[in-house]
Amino acid sequence: MTGPEEVRCTLMRGGTSKGAYFLAGDLPSDPAARDDLLLRVMGSPDPRQIDGLGGGHPLTSKVAVVSGSDDPGADVDYLFLQVAVDRPEVTDRQNCGNILAGVGPFAVERGLVPAGDTETSVRIRMLNTGERAVATFPTPGGRVDHTGTAGISGVPGTAAPVVIEFPQGAGPLLPTGNARDTVAGTEVTCVDNGMPVVLIPAAALGVTGYETPRDLEEDVALADRLREIRLAAGRLMGIGDVEGATVPKLTLLAPPRDGGAVTTRTFIPVRCHTSIGVLGAASVAAGLRVPGGVGEGIARLPGAGERTRVEHPTGFLEVDVRVDPGSDGIPAVVRRTAVVRTARKIFDGTVFPRSAATAPPPAQRPGGHHDSAAR
Repeated sequence: MTGPEEVRCTLMRGGTSKGAYFLAGDLPSDPAARDDLLLRVMGSPDPRQIDGLGGGHPLTSKVAVVSGSDDPGADVDYLFLQVAVDRPEVTDRQNCGNILAGVGPFAVERGLVPAGDTETSVRIRMLNTGERAVATFPTPGGRVDHTGTAGISGVPGTAAPVVIEFPQGAGPLLPTGNARDTVAGTEVTCVDNGMPVVLIPAAALGVTGYETPRDLEEDVALADRLREIRLAAGRLMGIGDVEGATVPKLTLLAPPRDGGAVTTRTFIPVRCHTSIGVLGAASVAAGLRVPGGVGEGIARLPGAGERTRVEHPTGFLEVDVRVDPGSDGIPAVVRRTAVVRTARKIFDGTVFPRSAATAPPPAQRPGGHHDSAAR
């Protein structure tokens, strides 16, 4: 570290999220000390995060910790940390595919991975889950170029494309073993293709699925139903007690309106996402292709080999997903998952955290580094 009150930091937009990226060696090795520092860096707990880098929303209060990997199958290790906005809590119980989009460029710019002459692929081990991803992005002349013509919904302007491919995971696509389960009196499909997600027909909860995130968040009766479903689904999916966790995510499904496969509203887990997470979208896209799932009769699936366009409140996210549906007792298996995202460096320099004397201690984190099935 450069000192107790200053830390080297890069602020990046990754996909539709924004976060602070750090080299692991620039942060305290003790998790409690690290979390205390990150709370002060982000300005938590405070609904506005007025005294730190956070933007007053879970999507802008994220952290990536990156280091060289000792795994022969990976170039770098990536630990995602969600910093709570209004409470003193830092958790590693889920992954983030949007922040993942910035990990490769960050690793090259910090000298962890050499750049290729035209493009670079970085093999990433996600420490939250132990799973892998490969991020490929342009590096003309051996330098990261954040500019480009790729656009993604929910982000103004364009930037360089980051193609992220996820190898087939070791866990089952359907954690409960069923295409449908009845949870808290509601038929759902529990799926995990990088993120534990519970798919729920919006109509089953008395909403259309086209409401704004704010309107859904203000629906108290809906919030109570969602909480009941999430707690029960967490146990059913083998995650355990998820009262203090951010997974599983809950995604409401409705027929598409803008030429996509399905319209979604995703809860993370209480706030309604203004778009959709990368890994959440990967799970939704795979879950729609499970025969007998709750997406049947709602989704309009594209043809074989075409990307699945998942509509969300601010546009859409396209996922190239190939699912072997299985048969005769053979479970469904995902053969390929890839997405195109963008990332952009906002600043690189030194961040000066709030004084430790004025910051409340961090809350007990729910679980250790590898305690969760969240992805």
